[in-house]
Amino acid sequence: MVVRIYQPARTAMQSGVAKSKHWVLDHGVAERRQTDPLMGWSGSGDTQSQVQLTFDSKEAAIAYAERHGLAYRVEMPKSRKPVIRPGGYGDNFRYNRRSAWTH
Repeated sequence: MVVRIYQPARTAMQSGVAKSKHWVLDHGVAERRQTDPLMGWSGSGDTQSQVQLTFDSKEAAIAYAERHGLAYRVEMPKSRKPVIRPGGYGDNFRYNRRSAWTH
């Protein structure tokens, strides 16, 4: 089984890049889920699919995968340019505004 090493994307509720600086090693799904006949819950005997390991750097995640003999695939993050607009939201709170702030 091939493990995936990636940097998580920011959530839709974030405007910054908090909690997206670390790297994650994620095991894929090895077996299908089955439905429990009594309760109807789904489950499987694959405990590795529940585990996500976090690392401070990509090199540390790769070293862990190689040390444990895991085949890995590295997914590089897509870079995004910073959105800094002149006259944006931050200018509403500038101390040297030229005009009075109104609604």
